Amino acid sequence: MAKKKVADAVQNVASKKKGKEIDPVRVFAEKMRDHKELESRWAVLQEARVEYFKGKDFVALLRAHPELLKPLAIESTTEDMEMEIGNLLLRRKLIVRCDRVLKTVRPGKTKLSKWPARIEFFPEQKFSEKDSFFAWTFERRRPLWQTVLSFLVPIVTLACCLFPVFPHWCKLGVLYFCLTLLSLIFGLLTLRAVIFGTVWLVAGKRIWFFPNILAEEASLTELFRFWPDLSKDDDPPPKWSTRLAFGALTGVILWVVIRHGPNEASRARYQRKVSNIIDEVLVWKPKALSVFTVQTEEASTPVPATTPIYNETTDLGDIEPVVYDSSLEDGQSDVELQEVANEQVDVETKDI
Repeated sequence: MAKKKVADAVQNVASKKKGKEIDPVRVFAEKMRDHKELESRWAVLQEARVEYFKGKDFVALLRAHPELLKPLAIESTTEDMEMEIGNLLLRRKLIVRCDRVLKTVRPGKTKLSKWPARIEFFPEQKFSEKDSFFAWTFERRRPLWQTVLSFLVPIVTLACCLFPVFPHWCKLGVLYFCLTLLSLIFGLLTLRAVIFGTVWLVAGKRIWFFPNILAEEASLTELFRFWPDLSKDDDPPPKWSTRLAFGALTGVILWVVIRHGPNEASRARYQRKVSNIIDEVLVWKPKALSVFTVQTEEASTPVPATTPIYNETTDLGDIEPVVYDSSLEDGQSDVELQEVANEQVDVETKDI
């Protein structure tokens, strides 16, 4: 009965929207997948990364938000109808039923993981809400901001390639922005690591603030979530001797780094031996380039080649130097020019 009712509702909606070529089941599946209250994770299914959810969470979401059934033209659901909606998604191949690969507890653990990292196909493709996983088989529609970013990627890449020819003020802006961003990232990671280490050493609890800051598949809102998820810390706390040993080892490492770290004089000596592009950007002055250009133009200005030539046997005090302009004799070698100059000197010596 429930199967027939769901099928009739879907057929009626599809017939009304036949001109627009809209699949109501696909629209319903996209709304369910994008809903924030449907908890999901990413796992590996036959060497492919897929997003999957639990059957009980799917049913709980349908019961809490019956308005999600609007694309299917169903106002309310029953237990049988919820199962049939899940089976409808399975028949349309919008989801597949999966099971965990490791079905035994790993050494050192007390129970199975709530969200396994590796899953496999379940032999019976039938919807169930009891300890069952279902993976989405379709790709999400790309939002507008992802489309905008896809156009900005080549522009940013081209700008990075043209960075050496940027104006000086633009280089300074990029430099300070990158330094600020890197300082913020590494400062946040260091602070959360210090808080985690302190709480772990004192109380034995594994508490990470900003727990999703390094996650790959987290959304933007989940990425900057501040409060940790205490429900994930289901492992037994470590022994006090283990925590004490790690605390002593950390203290020794910090003492060695502080005690034997380079001082200011050593840092300055090492800095003079290396070339730092950051210092070149900060020290560089635009006026220096204009002065260098003027000096280069003055050095490249052609000057007439004038060479005073004397006779070795002549008293230099009685004879004025003979100035020879090499620009008047084109196409002659240096030896020929020297011979002509010597002949001129001999003629003047005879006249004296």
